[in-house]
Amino acid sequence: MDNFPGKLLGIDHGAKVIGFATCDRIGLIATPLTLRYRASKKEDFAFINSLIEKYEVAALIVGMPPRPPDFVGHSQSDTVRLWGQRLASAVSIPVYFWDEGLTSVDAQALFHDADQDAPERIDAHAAAVMLQSFLDALRDYGADWPEQVMAIEE
Repeated sequence: MDNFPGKLLGIDHGAKVIGFATCDRIGLIATPLTLRYRASKKEDFAFINSLIEKYEVAALIVGMPPRPPDFVGHSQSDTVRLWGQRLASAVSIPVYFWDEGLTSVDAQALFHDADQDAPERIDAHAAAVMLQSFLDALRDYGADWPEQVMAIEE
C-alpha cells in the first residue's frame, strides 16, 4: 500500500471493556494487543495515549457498530460516534471509524475453527478482526481511507 502511515491501533469500544489491536508498520497483519476495563473517559483516553506513545501508533481505527435500519432512538453506533469524536480531541493523531459488524462473532469463530477455547473476553480479538478487515479493504480492494473523525470537546 502506497503511503501507509505506519502502525495502527484498532479499538473495539464496549460498554464495560475496550479491546485493542495493532498492526505491523506496513499494514499487513493485525494482532490482538490488550483490553481495558473502562474507567472514566479521562483515564481511558490517557491509557490510549500511553499505547500511542509506547507502540508509535500513526492512527486510530475505531470500530463502528452498524445502525439497524429503521431504528428509532439512541443506538450503540450513536454512543461510539460521540466517544470517537471526543477521543479525537484527546489524541494528537488521526482517528477513523470502520465497520465492526459481527467482529465478536468472527473472533469466536476463529477460535472454534482452530479448535481452541476462546478467552473469557474476546474484545482484543474482535478489535483485531475489525482492524484486519480495514487493512484488507485498503490492500486487496483499493478502498480509500475513510473520512477523518472530527474532534469535539466535551
